[in-house]
Amino acid sequence: MIKPDTIDKIFESARIEEVVGDFVTLKKRGVNMLGLCPFHNEKTPSFTVSPAKGIFKCFGCGKGGNAVNFIMDHEHFSYPEALKYLANKYSIEVEEEKPSAEQQEALDEKESLFNLTAFAQKHFEETLHNTEEGKAIGLSYFKERGFTTETIKKFGLGYSLNTWDDFTSKALKHGYNKELLEKSSLVRTKDHETYDAFRARVTFPIHNLSGRVLGFGARILTQDKKKPKYINTAESDIYHKSKVLYGLYFAKSAIVKEDNCNLTEGYTDVISLHQVGIENVIASSGTSLTVEQIKLIRRYTTNITLLFDGDPAGIKAAFRGIDMILEEGMNVRIVLFPDGEDPDSYARNYRPAEVKEFIEKNAHDFITFKTNLLLEETENDPIKKAALIKEIALSISQIPEPIARTLYVQKSSELLQIDEKLLMAEINKQRKERFRKKAGEPSAKDEQSWQPEETEITSQKQLEKGIHVDKQERELIRLLLLYHDQEILFLADNEEGQPQEYRYRIDEYIVDEILDDEITFDNKYCQQIFNEFANARNEERKLNVQQFFHHQEPAVSSMAIDLTSSQYLLSEQWEHKHGIFVKKEEDDTKKIVTEVLYALKLKKLEKKIYENKELLHDEKDDDKIISHLENLRQLESIKTLIAKELSRIVTQ
Repeated sequence: MIKPDTIDKIFESARIEEVVGDFVTLKKRGVNMLGLCPFHNEKTPSFTVSPAKGIFKCFGCGKGGNAVNFIMDHEHFSYPEALKYLANKYSIEVEEEKPSAEQQEALDEKESLFNLTAFAQKHFEETLHNTEEGKAIGLSYFKERGFTTETIKKFGLGYSLNTWDDFTSKALKHGYNKELLEKSSLVRTKDHETYDAFRARVTFPIHNLSGRVLGFGARILTQDKKKPKYINTAESDIYHKSKVLYGLYFAKSAIVKEDNCNLTEGYTDVISLHQVGIENVIASSGTSLTVEQIKLIRRYTTNITLLFDGDPAGIKAAFRGIDMILEEGMNVRIVLFPDGEDPDSYARNYRPAEVKEFIEKNAHDFITFKTNLLLEETENDPIKKAALIKEIALSISQIPEPIARTLYVQKSSELLQIDEKLLMAEINKQRKERFRKKAGEPSAKDEQSWQPEETEITSQKQLEKGIHVDKQERELIRLLLLYHDQEILFLADNEEGQPQEYRYRIDEYIVDEILDDEITFDNKYCQQIFNEFANARNEERKLNVQQFFHHQEPAVSSMAIDLTSSQYLLSEQWEHKHGIFVKKEEDDTKKIVTEVLYALKLKKLEKKIYENKELLHDEKDDDKIISHLENLRQLESIKTLIAKELSRIVTQ
């Protein structure tokens, strides 16, 4: 368990823009920063980071929180895991006891898998550098590929001995149980015997965005045709290959800097290009590109350059994945390496400057590349050319931006020698068909036969029934959080009957008004926030909004962030430029706070009146009926007074 003072130090040190900036490209927007939300797919940025408040908020999907919340949501960490991640980032020492074998078994399975993969990576790395077999076979292989010692250590490369259970036995001795080892797919069982899955192979650790090892790729070094050249970690609670890109942890900063992502096929392609200074490179690790992987890249750039060897069949196989990239609104270029070369070999055979120059000069936009490649195969055959036109139209139809589509139509019509209108008509036809399929609209017959479930009708009636005050409660708490330390001025007669100014802090004013009228909040988290301000008022201590952003109750923290986050920010430069000055909320807090207080009181009275009428409706006892009527009369009288006061405040 992490000590409270250490947690405080972590919160004090963590800068939200730096933490989020490791995963999201942020651009300055007034006092805040803006970027594409990492939690849902969006093409227009709605993800806002407030360095001043130390919080983030997405106005698209609603996600919000502080630095710890962000790491928890983004990396799927537990609260302690997120704290440790930030502690490591800001070089804060976290004192913890090393878990025993029994404690290790009791750890959350997901965290246990992370611990196991970290242990495995260290074991394979030590085996590579510190054993005779590792140095003679594994290390010599990496050296032959031109990898320097620095590169080998940077990527955490390793080697698994050609023995039955070298890793298995060491893992068991360190407290990892057999079941966990099998779930990680680092160990396999055959005929009730366990053995190392990666034996006699070099290993390539696969990292998540924060640098934790998710799994491994492993390459065999023998000429055994019966065994696959590469094997990978199986799917697990921490490793989902469709959502992972090899090398992204090392490449993300360079991708942002270059505003481009080079995408290759293999581990060694990434490592070799990295070594010659092309660091904005990642790999799909031999799997077909997925939508999840494309969205992952899109967090950092909208430009992808695909690096292919000279195999046309391999390029054609990748066309579907490229169409998916276009559909996400990204720009795609292709670099085709000479026959017999791939990114790895080219990086080893040429000087770094030559590699960079080759990629820059040979990068062609995908539509032009695809048109030229397929055009060679038509051989003036009209049937083949018609199929080619449909193929090109399909790719262009994926592009969401109309201007980009138009430019590609112009270019492709020249190459294909076809009228632009005909090509555009085919594109529109394909877009319409795709949208129809995506919409999945029911037929007229289906629509007529559909009727809402009884539970849906009942639920709707329940929502409509009664008086709801959540809006007013949340608005009052929002003002309390934002302006609690501001002072407002009131005029009142003193003991001598003379008018005198009284200064009230807003938190004191709200707390006193609510307590005097014995108002309670229906929303329990609004009540909890109010109670903390009331306790602070009673104990004569001050609170600040940061305490609620970092609240130990996640729902309170989430509410505080939601209520104090605004999607819009008026630029002072714009005001001065145009000479139009808009009155801001903070300039008239007295009126706003008083108005909201009276609005809440009015709504609470309306709710009481409604509840009394409900009771009156079902009451049979004459005495109780009279009592309810008297209560209603008093409530209606108070309501009239408050309504008049609220009207005066609003119109003054």
